[in-house]
Amino acid sequence: MPPLAAGLPAADPLADPAVAAQHLAEAVVAAGAVAVEMFRAGVKSWSKHNDSPVTEADLAVDAMLRERLSLVGPDYGWLSEETVDEPSRLTRRRVWIVDPIDGTRAYMAGRADWCVEAALVEDGRPIAGALFAPVTEELFIAVRGGGATRNGQPIRVSSTQALAGAVIDGPAPWLAHLDRAGSWRRVDRIRSLALRLARVATGELDAALASPNGNDWDLAAADLLVHEAGGRLTTLDGRPLAYNAPVPRHGALVSAGSLLHPALVALAR
Repeated sequence: MPPLAAGLPAADPLADPAVAAQHLAEAVVAAGAVAVEMFRAGVKSWSKHNDSPVTEADLAVDAMLRERLSLVGPDYGWLSEETVDEPSRLTRRRVWIVDPIDGTRAYMAGRADWCVEAALVEDGRPIAGALFAPVTEELFIAVRGGGATRNGQPIRVSSTQALAGAVIDGPAPWLAHLDRAGSWRRVDRIRSLALRLARVATGELDAALASPNGNDWDLAAADLLVHEAGGRLTTLDGRPLAYNAPVPRHGALVSAGSLLHPALVALAR
């Protein structure tokens, strides 16, 4: 039985998700500043075993986030793109899920569409999340049952109901499939999946699509943003995502406002 299965310790400072969200927000902003400074200094990069890029900044930010978050939640599990997976996380009711730099290729190219994101997951679903895009100076915060904000202002998904005229971002093959279903508007692809989903939460995008193999760290914070802003992020059969599984990876996904989501799910199947 998980150590926290009977409930959180009475003295746990993060028992309130809003308090956890504030710690997450402070951590991602500080981490974003480190990433920007390292880029300016000329950060080194190399390829991981799966040919995806990683930089010195990814590792430095990962270490910084773990140190900061472990101070306030030392008994929680940990899952990050840049840390060797620790099976002990599966025994924890609460887990920090972190992506030090989501959109590393965009970061390396000096683009704006990358971010630092972190979430606190409880019983498989995010209860607090923060996402910081340093170049555009946007801080997104979400609290389960407490709404979602950008730079302190409430955000809300769009009220678009039909595909016609909808603004959608996603992988090219998925967008080509939608071309056969009606007229919609495309935008320059946002390289960071988390930031793409955050644009759904703000209503700047009516919908976003994701290819299979998205990981927990790409999704957890943005998932909560979308839901607290009144939208949905689901699998192709309409199910919400479950986090902190033995294999923290997901299939193809659809995110949109609640009015447009059912139509997109039907088209994407």
